[in-house]
Amino acid sequence: MPKYVKYYLVSAAVLPDVILRAAEVNRMMEAHEAETVEAAARAVGISRSAYYKYKDTVRPFFDMKSDRIITFQAILKDVSGVLSRVLAVFATSGANILTINQSVPVNGCAAVNISAEVSGLAEEPEQLISNVRALEGVIKFEILAG
Repeated sequence: MPKYVKYYLVSAAVLPDVILRAAEVNRMMEAHEAETVEAAARAVGISRSAYYKYKDTVRPFFDMKSDRIITFQAILKDVSGVLSRVLAVFATSGANILTINQSVPVNGCAAVNISAEVSGLAEEPEQLISNVRALEGVIKFEILAG
């Protein structure tokens, strides 16, 4: 075993299916959606041995963060209420907004950076991102740092 563990940030799209399924078993066990590892593994379609092979090596990116502060970058149309709707999604999700920095609108759009503490989210951060992106007037919304 090496003296230190080396980590890589890899898109889930290129990971073997068994690794994604092992991560899902971890999530199910943490959420108490299955009574046993065997039941969770069976539910996602992998063997217990496959799960045990990967269980300690695969975690969603956001689980690796200790402080869980994420800075999001948005490009919003300069229309009344757009930023308010974005902030409402944060409030509904359980995120705690720490800072908001908005530029002066240029060409009908404004850049907005929002830093939020996300350990209290009722959903995965990916769902928050998806919910904001679906709002009318949101041109771009992504993670800037975190």
